[in-house]
Amino acid sequence: MKDWFISNPSNLVWVALCTFILYLVVVAVARLSGVRSFAEMSTFDIVVTIALGSMVASVVVTKKPPLLQGVVAVLTLYALQLVVSHLRSRYCHIEAVADNRPILLMGPGGEIKHANLRVARVTEDDLRSHMRKANVSDPRQVQAMVMEGTGNINVLHGEGHDLSDQPWILDGVRDYTR
Repeated sequence: MKDWFISNPSNLVWVALCTFILYLVVVAVARLSGVRSFAEMSTFDIVVTIALGSMVASVVVTKKPPLLQGVVAVLTLYALQLVVSHLRSRYCHIEAVADNRPILLMGPGGEIKHANLRVARVTEDDLRSHMRKANVSDPRQVQAMVMEGTGNINVLHGEGHDLSDQPWILDGVRDYTR
């Protein structure tokens, strides 16, 4: 029981030192990799973040793996994230594997896409909430409501705006047809 609360002082120094060094490494690499590290996360970004947290925790609270192994693992994860990010921007099939595809939840005139609500695990209450957040009181004003690959829901609305004039904004959205 005593071992749960009291530790050898050298172990505490080791934990503090490892935490400090890994903190510096993660911050430095995150700054080098750019804003993408802190943007809304895709599925791949979430996996990298979870793996990164697990690795840092393992290195900080145990002696194995050693600190240098932890630093190499952090650098490798960020390098992998940068490579996948670069490949995503060049090849659409890699983007399709790494990212969730946006899905149309509500079409022009407030037409609810019930099958897509089930796929996205979204309720009509969620739609109403997002309409209120977008200051839309009449569903007929909605041109499109889209759940993005990051899980955010965006509402395109306004009378007199026909999305068929600007179809580019909905390219790649599941179940959107021009």
